[in-house]
Amino acid sequence: MGKKIYVGNLSFNVDANQLSEVFSEFGTVDSANVITDRETGRSKGFAFVEMSADGEARAAIEKLNGMELSGRAMNISEAKPQEPRNGGGSRGGGYGSRRSY
Repeated sequence: MGKKIYVGNLSFNVDANQLSEVFSEFGTVDSANVITDRETGRSKGFAFVEMSADGEARAAIEKLNGMELSGRAMNISEAKPQEPRNGGGSRGGGYGSRRSY
């Protein structure tokens, strides 16, 4: 089973292909995804890389954490599961709120 890796402190000009190339030195890269802003399309400065084998992922994390890529030292760790988001419900307040006077 593969492992998902968090890559932080990325230079804004690093793309998925470049990231995949760097990580492929340690094994098979299943996917590399640079996270971008929805409105501007600009990188948010972090990414996720998925590698096919746990041992390869551990080696990549160990060797690449702190390595400089495009002028910035990357912060690399095992990705944590995404926390469930609350539905986009009401935040309260505003017109129609229930207030006792």
